Amino acid sequence: MHHVQPGILAGIPKFASYLLFHALPGIELAPALQRLAALTDGQRLVVGLGESLVLSLGHSIAGLHAFPSYALPGCDIPSTPSALCCWLRSDERGDLIEQTRQIEQTLAGAFRLEQQVEAFKYRNGLDLTGYEDGTENPVADAAVATAVVSDQGPGLDGGSFLALQQWLHDMLRFEAMSSQQQDHAIGRRKSDNEELEDAPESAHVKRTAQESFAPEAFVLRRSMPWASGSQAGFMFSAFACSFDAFEAQLKRMVGAEDGIRDGLFQFTRPLTGSYFWCPPLKDGQLDLRAVGL
Repeated sequence: MHHVQPGILAGIPKFASYLLFHALPGIELAPALQRLAALTDGQRLVVGLGESLVLSLGHSIAGLHAFPSYALPGCDIPSTPSALCCWLRSDERGDLIEQTRQIEQTLAGAFRLEQQVEAFKYRNGLDLTGYEDGTENPVADAAVATAVVSDQGPGLDGGSFLALQQWLHDMLRFEAMSSQQQDHAIGRRKSDNEELEDAPESAHVKRTAQESFAPEAFVLRRSMPWASGSQAGFMFSAFACSFDAFEAQLKRMVGAEDGIRDGLFQFTRPLTGSYFWCPPLKDGQLDLRAVGL
Protein backbone atom coordinates (compact mmCIF):
# COMPACT_ATOMS: atom_id res chain seq x y z
CA MET A 1 0.00 0.00 0.00
CA HIS A 2 1.52 3.32 -1.05
CA HIS A 3 0.83 6.59 0.73
CA VAL A 4 1.84 8.96 -2.03
CA GLN A 5 0.35 12.43 -2.14
CA PRO A 6 -2.59 11.64 -4.48
CA GLY A 7 -2.26 14.81 -6.57
CA ILE A 8 0.96 13.37 -8.01
CA LEU A 9 -0.89 10.48 -9.65
CA ALA A 10 -4.08 12.43 -10.46
CA GLY A 11 -4.72 14.05 -13.82
CA ILE A 12 -3.81 17.64 -14.60
CA PRO A 13 -6.21 20.13 -12.93
CA LYS A 14 -7.82 23.05 -14.75
CA PHE A 15 -5.78 25.56 -12.74
CA ALA A 16 -2.65 25.38 -10.63
CA SER A 17 -0.23 27.59 -8.79
CA TYR A 18 3.39 26.83 -7.96
CA LEU A 19 4.60 28.55 -4.79
CA LEU A 20 8.34 28.49 -4.12
CA PHE A 21 9.52 29.54 -0.67
CA HIS A 22 12.80 30.66 0.85
CA ALA A 23 13.54 29.71 4.48
CA LEU A 24 14.31 32.71 6.66
CA PRO A 25 17.72 32.47 8.38
CA GLY A 26 17.98 32.01 12.12
CA ILE A 27 14.35 30.92 12.48
CA GLU A 28 13.03 27.66 13.96
CA LEU A 29 11.33 26.09 10.94
CA ALA A 30 9.77 23.01 12.50
CA PRO A 31 6.58 24.65 13.87
CA ALA A 32 5.71 26.19 10.50
CA LEU A 33 6.34 22.88 8.71
CA GLN A 34 4.17 21.03 11.20
CA ARG A 35 1.35 23.51 10.57
CA LEU A 36 1.79 23.02 6.82
CA ALA A 37 1.79 19.24 7.26
CA ALA A 38 -1.59 19.39 8.98
CA LEU A 39 -2.93 21.55 6.14
CA THR A 40 -1.66 19.32 3.32
CA ASP A 41 -4.06 16.77 1.88
CA GLY A 42 -1.76 15.81 -1.01
CA GLN A 43 -4.61 16.33 -3.49
CA ARG A 44 -5.42 20.05 -3.57
CA LEU A 45 -1.97 20.78 -2.20
CA VAL A 46 1.17 18.80 -3.06
CA VAL A 47 4.25 19.73 -1.02
CA GLY A 48 7.94 19.20 -1.77
CA LEU A 49 10.98 19.92 0.41
CA GLY A 50 14.26 21.15 -1.07
CA GLU A 51 17.68 19.86 -0.07
CA SER A 52 18.60 23.03 1.84
CA LEU A 53 15.49 22.72 4.02
CA VAL A 54 16.08 19.05 4.77
CA LEU A 55 19.70 19.77 5.72
CA SER A 56 18.69 22.71 7.91
CA LEU A 57 16.52 20.28 9.88
CA GLY A 58 19.60 18.16 10.55
CA HIS A 59 18.67 15.32 8.20
CA SER A 60 19.25 14.08 4.67
CA ILE A 61 17.12 12.18 2.17
CA ALA A 62 18.96 9.63 0.05
CA GLY A 63 18.79 10.78 -3.58
CA LEU A 64 17.91 14.41 -2.85
CA HIS A 65 20.60 16.76 -4.14
CA ALA A 66 21.16 19.95 -6.10
CA PHE A 67 19.64 20.43 -9.55
CA PRO A 68 22.30 20.01 -12.28
CA SER A 69 23.32 23.07 -14.27
CA TYR A 70 24.73 23.20 -17.80
CA ALA A 71 26.30 26.06 -19.73
CA LEU A 72 26.70 24.80 -23.28
CA PRO A 73 26.48 26.55 -26.66
CA GLY A 74 22.83 27.27 -27.36
CA CYS A 75 21.44 25.97 -24.09
CA ASP A 76 21.88 27.32 -20.60
CA ILE A 77 20.33 25.14 -17.89
CA PRO A 78 20.15 27.04 -14.58
CA SER A 79 20.02 25.57 -11.10
CA THR A 80 17.77 27.70 -8.87
CA PRO A 81 17.13 25.83 -5.62
CA SER A 82 14.26 26.65 -3.28
CA ALA A 83 13.57 25.44 0.23
CA LEU A 84 9.92 24.53 -0.26
CA CYS A 85 7.49 23.98 -3.11
CA CYS A 86 3.70 24.06 -2.81
CA TRP A 87 1.79 22.90 -5.90
CA LEU A 88 -1.80 24.09 -5.57
CA ARG A 89 -4.39 22.33 -7.74
CA SER A 90 -8.05 23.23 -8.37
CA ASP A 91 -10.81 23.47 -10.96
CA GLU A 92 -11.55 26.99 -9.69
CA ARG A 93 -8.94 29.74 -9.91
CA GLY A 94 -10.50 31.57 -6.98
CA ASP A 95 -9.74 28.58 -4.75
CA LEU A 96 -6.04 29.01 -5.52
CA ILE A 97 -6.09 32.65 -4.42
CA GLU A 98 -7.69 31.74 -1.11
CA GLN A 99 -5.39 28.76 -0.63
CA THR A 100 -2.27 30.82 -1.39
CA ARG A 101 -3.22 33.33 1.30
CA GLN A 102 -3.81 30.50 3.78
CA ILE A 103 -0.42 28.90 3.05
CA GLU A 104 1.43 32.22 3.33
CA GLN A 105 -0.21 32.81 6.71
CA THR A 106 0.65 29.28 7.81
CA LEU A 107 4.33 29.76 6.94
CA ALA A 108 4.61 33.43 8.01
CA GLY A 109 7.68 34.24 10.06
CA ALA A 110 9.60 31.18 8.90
CA PHE A 111 9.34 31.16 5.09
CA ARG A 112 9.09 33.90 2.48
CA LEU A 113 7.37 33.42 -0.88
CA GLU A 114 10.03 34.04 -3.53
CA GLN A 115 8.23 32.94 -6.71
CA GLN A 116 4.66 32.25 -7.75
CA VAL A 117 3.75 30.80 -11.14
CA GLU A 118 0.14 30.56 -12.27
CA ALA A 119 -0.57 27.61 -14.57
CA PHE A 120 -3.58 26.18 -16.36
CA LYS A 121 -4.74 23.27 -18.50
CA TYR A 122 -4.82 24.13 -22.20
CA ARG A 123 -7.47 22.23 -24.16
CA ASN A 124 -6.95 18.49 -23.54
CA GLY A 125 -3.46 18.88 -22.06
CA LEU A 126 -1.51 20.73 -24.72
CA ASP A 127 1.50 22.97 -24.50
CA LEU A 128 0.85 26.50 -25.78
CA THR A 129 2.65 25.50 -28.99
CA GLY A 130 -0.27 23.14 -29.63
CA TYR A 131 1.64 19.91 -29.02
CA GLU A 132 0.48 17.30 -26.52
CA ASP A 133 2.63 16.76 -23.44
CA GLY A 134 3.11 13.45 -21.68
CA THR A 135 2.04 11.21 -24.56
CA GLU A 136 4.25 8.38 -23.31
CA ASN A 137 3.36 8.81 -19.64
CA PRO A 138 3.14 5.53 -17.69
CA VAL A 139 -0.33 4.74 -16.37
CA ALA A 140 -1.94 2.74 -13.54
CA ASP A 141 0.55 0.42 -11.79
CA ALA A 142 3.35 1.56 -14.08
CA ALA A 143 2.79 5.17 -12.97
CA VAL A 144 3.05 4.13 -9.32
CA ALA A 145 6.24 2.15 -9.98
CA THR A 146 7.72 5.12 -11.83
CA ALA A 147 6.82 7.91 -9.44
CA VAL A 148 6.57 6.39 -5.97
CA VAL A 149 9.39 5.31 -3.65
CA SER A 150 9.06 1.82 -2.19
CA ASP A 151 11.01 -0.59 0.03
CA GLN A 152 12.90 2.21 1.77
CA GLY A 153 11.09 2.07 5.11
CA PRO A 154 8.52 4.12 7.08
CA GLY A 155 8.56 7.83 6.33
CA LEU A 156 10.14 7.24 2.92
CA ASP A 157 7.86 4.71 1.21
CA GLY A 158 5.17 6.62 -0.65
CA GLY A 159 7.43 9.60 -1.22
CA SER A 160 8.36 10.96 -4.62
CA PHE A 161 11.05 13.14 -6.20
CA LEU A 162 10.02 16.22 -8.21
CA ALA A 163 12.07 17.91 -10.92
CA LEU A 164 10.64 21.36 -11.68
CA GLN A 165 11.59 23.82 -14.43
CA GLN A 166 9.91 26.97 -15.70
CA TRP A 167 10.42 27.24 -19.47
CA LEU A 168 9.89 30.52 -21.35
CA HIS A 169 8.69 30.20 -24.95
CA ASP A 170 9.63 32.61 -27.73
CA MET A 171 6.27 32.33 -29.45
CA LEU A 172 7.18 34.79 -32.22
CA ARG A 173 10.16 32.66 -33.13
CA PHE A 174 8.10 29.48 -32.94
CA GLU A 175 5.34 30.90 -35.12
CA ALA A 176 7.94 31.98 -37.70
CA MET A 177 8.95 28.33 -38.13
CA SER A 178 7.26 26.33 -40.88
CA SER A 179 4.89 23.52 -39.89
CA GLN A 180 7.54 20.99 -40.85
CA GLN A 181 10.20 22.77 -38.78
CA GLN A 182 7.86 22.78 -35.79
CA ASP A 183 7.04 19.09 -36.20
CA HIS A 184 10.71 18.21 -36.60
CA ALA A 185 11.65 20.15 -33.47
CA ILE A 186 9.14 18.09 -31.47
CA GLY A 187 9.27 14.83 -33.43
CA ARG A 188 5.49 14.54 -33.78
CA ARG A 189 2.85 15.90 -36.13
CA LYS A 190 0.83 18.56 -34.40
CA SER A 191 -2.28 17.58 -36.37
CA ASP A 192 -2.58 14.01 -35.04
CA ASN A 193 0.23 13.63 -32.46
CA GLU A 194 1.80 10.81 -34.50
CA GLU A 195 5.52 10.27 -34.04
CA LEU A 196 7.54 11.06 -37.17
CA GLU A 197 9.83 8.31 -38.38
CA ASP A 198 11.85 10.78 -40.47
CA ALA A 199 12.32 13.32 -37.68
CA PRO A 200 15.93 14.46 -37.16
CA GLU A 201 18.01 13.14 -34.28
CA SER A 202 17.56 16.51 -32.58
CA ALA A 203 13.78 16.03 -32.29
CA HIS A 204 12.61 16.22 -28.69
CA VAL A 205 10.81 12.87 -28.90
CA LYS A 206 14.00 11.14 -30.00
CA ARG A 207 16.17 12.93 -27.45
CA THR A 208 13.92 11.85 -24.57
CA ALA A 209 12.54 8.48 -25.73
CA GLN A 210 12.29 6.86 -22.31
CA GLU A 211 12.82 3.29 -23.48
CA SER A 212 15.98 4.22 -25.42
CA PHE A 213 18.06 4.65 -22.25
CA ALA A 214 19.84 1.91 -20.32
CA PRO A 215 18.27 1.53 -17.86
CA GLU A 216 14.99 2.89 -19.24
CA ALA A 217 14.37 6.47 -18.09
CA PHE A 218 10.69 6.74 -17.25
CA VAL A 219 9.22 9.73 -15.42
CA LEU A 220 5.64 10.77 -14.70
CA ARG A 221 5.09 14.16 -16.31
CA ARG A 222 2.57 16.56 -14.81
CA SER A 223 3.55 19.70 -16.71
CA MET A 224 1.26 22.69 -17.34
CA PRO A 225 1.35 25.89 -19.40
CA TRP A 226 1.83 29.21 -17.62
CA ALA A 227 1.32 32.84 -18.66
CA SER A 228 2.02 36.22 -17.10
CA GLY A 229 1.44 39.37 -19.13
CA SER A 230 3.12 38.98 -22.51
CA GLN A 231 5.31 36.08 -21.34
CA ALA A 232 4.26 32.45 -21.45
CA GLY A 233 5.70 28.98 -21.48
CA PHE A 234 5.63 25.62 -19.76
CA MET A 235 6.03 24.59 -16.14
CA PHE A 236 7.76 21.28 -16.58
CA SER A 237 7.23 18.93 -13.65
CA ALA A 238 8.34 15.31 -13.55
CA PHE A 239 7.84 12.90 -10.65
CA ALA A 240 9.90 9.77 -10.18
CA CYS A 241 11.28 7.42 -7.53
CA SER A 242 14.70 9.03 -8.09
CA PHE A 243 16.22 11.78 -10.22
CA ASP A 244 18.22 9.31 -12.33
CA ALA A 245 15.77 9.11 -15.24
CA PHE A 246 15.27 12.88 -15.45
CA GLU A 247 19.00 13.52 -15.35
CA ALA A 248 19.63 10.99 -18.12
CA GLN A 249 17.07 12.75 -20.31
CA LEU A 250 18.39 16.22 -19.52
CA LYS A 251 21.98 15.21 -20.26
CA ARG A 252 20.94 13.97 -23.70
CA MET A 253 18.76 17.05 -24.36
CA VAL A 254 21.70 19.43 -23.93
CA GLY A 255 23.90 17.27 -26.13
CA ALA A 256 26.39 16.39 -23.42
CA GLU A 257 26.66 12.86 -24.84
CA ASP A 258 26.88 13.40 -28.60
CA GLY A 259 26.79 17.16 -29.24
CA ILE A 260 23.23 17.05 -30.63
CA ARG A 261 21.07 19.68 -28.99
CA ASP A 262 17.34 19.10 -28.43
CA GLY A 263 15.09 20.85 -30.97
CA LEU A 264 13.19 22.53 -28.14
CA PHE A 265 16.04 24.99 -27.71
CA GLN A 266 15.13 26.55 -31.05
CA PHE A 267 12.22 28.37 -29.41
CA THR A 268 12.25 27.89 -25.63
CA ARG A 269 14.63 27.98 -22.66
CA PRO A 270 14.44 27.17 -18.95
CA LEU A 271 14.43 30.05 -16.47
CA THR A 272 14.63 27.88 -13.35
CA GLY A 273 15.56 24.39 -12.21
CA SER A 274 14.95 22.84 -8.80
CA TYR A 275 14.59 19.49 -7.08
CA PHE A 276 12.23 18.53 -4.26
CA TRP A 277 11.41 15.50 -2.14
CA CYS A 278 7.65 15.05 -1.75
CA PRO A 279 6.99 13.25 1.57
CA PRO A 280 4.36 10.54 1.83
CA LEU A 281 1.11 10.90 3.76
CA LYS A 282 0.23 9.37 7.10
CA ASP A 283 -3.21 9.66 8.70
CA GLY A 284 -4.27 12.20 6.08
CA GLN A 285 -1.38 14.65 6.41
CA LEU A 286 2.28 14.93 5.49
CA ASP A 287 4.50 12.31 7.08
CA LEU A 288 7.66 14.19 8.12
CA ARG A 289 9.27 11.47 10.20
CA ALA A 290 12.18 11.26 7.76
CA VAL A 291 13.19 14.82 8.69
CA GLY A 292 12.62 14.37 12.41
CA LEU A 293 9.13 15.94 12.69
